[in-house]
Amino acid sequence: SLSFENVDDDVSQFNRMLCMHHTTPIIEFNKILDSFAKMMQCPTAASLSHRLELKGSVPSLVTLNILINCFYHMVKEALHFHDKLLAQGFQLNQVSYATLINGVCRIGDTRAAIKFLRKIDGRLAKPNVEMYNTIIDALCKYQLVSEAYGLFSEMTVKGISANVVTYSTLIYGFCIVGKLKEALGLLNVMVLKTINPNVCTYNILVDALCKEGKVKEAKSVLAVMLKACVKSNVITYSTLMDGYFLVYEVKKAQHVFNAMSLMGVTPDVHSYNIMINGFYVITYNSLIDGLCKNGHLDKAIALFNKMKDRGIRPNTFTFTILLDGLCKGGRLKDAQEVFQDLLTKEYHLDVYPYNVMINGYCKEGLLEEALTMRSKMEDNGCIPGAVTFEIIINALFEKDENDKAEKLLHEMIARGLL
Repeated sequence: SLSFENVDDDVSQFNRMLCMHHTTPIIEFNKILDSFAKMMQCPTAASLSHRLELKGSVPSLVTLNILINCFYHMVKEALHFHDKLLAQGFQLNQVSYATLINGVCRIGDTRAAIKFLRKIDGRLAKPNVEMYNTIIDALCKYQLVSEAYGLFSEMTVKGISANVVTYSTLIYGFCIVGKLKEALGLLNVMVLKTINPNVCTYNILVDALCKEGKVKEAKSVLAVMLKACVKSNVITYSTLMDGYFLVYEVKKAQHVFNAMSLMGVTPDVHSYNIMINGFYVITYNSLIDGLCKNGHLDKAIALFNKMKDRGIRPNTFTFTILLDGLCKGGRLKDAQEVFQDLLTKEYHLDVYPYNVMINGYCKEGLLEEALTMRSKMEDNGCIPGAVTFEIIINALFEKDENDKAEKLLHEMIARGLL
């Protein structure tokens, strides 16, 4: 038997096995090939497959799928191998094409994935829900939600039934671009079509609503979830706790924490950290806000740095309070340095700190910097809201930059923000 610990020894042993038998049973060979594939030994796996063919054994569809999966991280090689197989007259199945589409999406080439889907449709294999889900997921992750929804519509027209993964992915997509109304609408569509949302579906919505400060709505979603007999998990409760701390409702966060055990959910380290961090953050936020309002900006910066040094995770209000205080106090340069440090340290920044910086630039007449910041926020995965556009548009009109203002106004309308 092969050990799969030393590749060279295993190859030698496999070659001896080939010499001993005129043909190797294809099932046995597939097991061996799969082990090499899992170790990412793609050239070795391909070489062994070629040697098997020379011995007169015809690779099965399972063999070919193992090889395609072996090239999962080498998409160009996988596509080349696919073309070679077709030229040799081999017929591939849905598993083969699902693997290839997954690989293309993994490297971020969603257009190529859609093109590949079109290529196989009705000719090479029938597309299935897994293929569509893979591309929809990739599009949503790159915030191309309109394209993802278009692909979803195409899929349903073709009679391919969407499943809970499809809907959950689209709900996530709408949430990350701030279209919570559309996300909640999809939840209602799921229920009407008797496609049961799972805990992941509900958690996506609870998280998005909490981050927007809409904790009451998040709790309503949780109530719907419990009514549907979907068991909540530690992520559900931790997210809701975080949401309450974000809107300074400490007692309600404590109540959620206490309710976890009663609902049969054991708090984890993350849950405890949210509670401890939440109490500290509220205290620090109050102190930083007081220092800023009284003009003690250097002390506010020092306290903010101390907060981070002690391992206390600031929230969006912390960033917003400090940046707003610095901008209003005429310390735009200091605000820039703090903001850049936040980006470098990869803190999660939502629309509010960006709006503060954009407003600060506009007040100083630095409109190009404001426009650059708006582009940067999108690049960093934060979608501008109506307030973001209004700040810049008003500043542009004040500076008689009417063409640029009107262009942004049209973009605002196109995004459904007006």
